[in-house]
Amino acid sequence: MLTALCPERFSGRQSNLNDHRVTVNVDVRRRLGIIPQDFLGLGYEISSVAVPGLLSAGNHSYVELVRELSSDGVIRVGGNTSDDASFGPDEPAVSAPKGTVINEASLQQLGSFLEATNWRLIWGLNLGSADLRQAVAEAEAVAAAAKNHLLAFEIGNEPDLFGRGGGHRPKSYSYESFLAEFRRFKAAIRAKLPHVAFAGPDAAVATDWVVQFAKKEGSDLKLLTHHYYRECANPTSTLDKLLHADPKLAPELATLRAACATSKVPYRICETNSFCGGGKPGISDTFGAALWVLDFMFQLACAGCAGVNIETGLNQLGFVSSYSPVRQDERGAYIAAPEYYGMLAFAQASQGALVTVDCDANGANIAAYGVVGENRSLSVTIINKEGSLDASVSLSIPQNLGNGRVLRLSAPSLQAKDAVTFGGSVVSPDGKWKPQMTEFLDTRAGRGTIRVPAGSAVVLKWVA
Repeated sequence: MLTALCPERFSGRQSNLNDHRVTVNVDVRRRLGIIPQDFLGLGYEISSVAVPGLLSAGNHSYVELVRELSSDGVIRVGGNTSDDASFGPDEPAVSAPKGTVINEASLQQLGSFLEATNWRLIWGLNLGSADLRQAVAEAEAVAAAAKNHLLAFEIGNEPDLFGRGGGHRPKSYSYESFLAEFRRFKAAIRAKLPHVAFAGPDAAVATDWVVQFAKKEGSDLKLLTHHYYRECANPTSTLDKLLHADPKLAPELATLRAACATSKVPYRICETNSFCGGGKPGISDTFGAALWVLDFMFQLACAGCAGVNIETGLNQLGFVSSYSPVRQDERGAYIAAPEYYGMLAFAQASQGALVTVDCDANGANIAAYGVVGENRSLSVTIINKEGSLDASVSLSIPQNLGNGRVLRLSAPSLQAKDAVTFGGSVVSPDGKWKPQMTEFLDTRAGRGTIRVPAGSAVVLKWVA
């Protein structure tokens, strides 16, 4: 077995006797499913659309940040603010938690952003106000602005909470109540826009609503949609909790996958991030969250999820969330936050079909994933979420792939908010990324050993 080599020097990455031993075996013959090209996405409160110049083709660095993640992603606009928002074609745009106003100029700006990024749009219409005429007018305006970039409309944000303190409906509000409203709104919108697609039910926590919705609406549905957060930010929301398995996630995904299989409608986690309510400062905005999001997206892909929208920017309380992958610096420029780098690593490692990976972490919090791309190219991602345990990973892959390129995701510590790099490089002020480190892993015999330091990840790439 040979260690990861740098053509110029070893870079201190050789394994040592104190490293934790891990074995990873990649079986490219056992494929788990294709990761869709539009898997990766971002999520915005509708209040973000009302901010002049934000989601606009003229915001060049932001456009590049989005394009660097995917050439074919999905933007989801909705959130709690959408059920308190209104559309006024000629009214002044207002970005506010309870009184956002979207106008024609806001939507034209968004349309230019979609055109510049080539991303598609899921738009959440206001169900909270129960104003059918307003929803139809808004749908027509959004469809006209988004053109062929419109993927689907959702009707209402987290309607399963409407009768549980959400404030929009009485406590007696049920799934059946929602379904009747959804169908009434859909019929009115289809009368004006006969070919538009719909997604739903956009549930916050009631996974059973998704199951029922799949049965009742599956024959006329683009996507099943659900939200996920580890929990809402509170004193128990620690980095250690974030980096360890959430016991509710796997069963929830299994239920969604079953609903998807029965209805033949793909499911998407269309709103998600670490801790709801804007995240936990000092945790959601650190490098630890980058490792979390990288692992989380692979978990979703392994569970048959069709895509994910990572929340960013303004939240329902009117401030920029701690968990935002994109943030502004002190000069107002848009820059990549730590979590963005985890998304960037996923973008580089997820183009193709998931394959079976046997990872014996020997009791450590370490995970590995494999993806086969075009022409038998292979990517293997290894994530070490241990805070103080360096790993020596013995890797077995198909023979005859030669040297694998090594792209390391690293930072000074799990708690770091700056100095994050991927492939030895930072994302530039213009929103672009280009790896700088030239490190290779010799696997010509189908085996190799690579060191993955504590609190870091590595993406290995082979071109057949």
